[in-house]
Amino acid sequence: MRNKARRTVSLTIRDIPRPILDQLKLRAERHRRSMQGEILAILESAATEAGPRRTVAETLVHMRAFGVRTPAEATAMIRADRDGR
Repeated sequence: MRNKARRTVSLTIRDIPRPILDQLKLRAERHRRSMQGEILAILESAATEAGPRRTVAETLVHMRAFGVRTPAEATAMIRADRDGR
């Protein structure tokens, strides 16, 4: 949830091509957000995105560092984390 105490700035985007606007409207509806809410969510995601993505090999090394060896083990870890909330 966003902190309302943060300072905000207004931004205007002009000349949005109709196909992009239509896709944004559909995306906002799908996520049950206003257009402003959807665009803000997209901007937040882009601004907080971590560095470059890992390759498949790098991801495998990363997951093995957690002790995960099989898909079943990964599923069990995800379920345990989810159910522990």
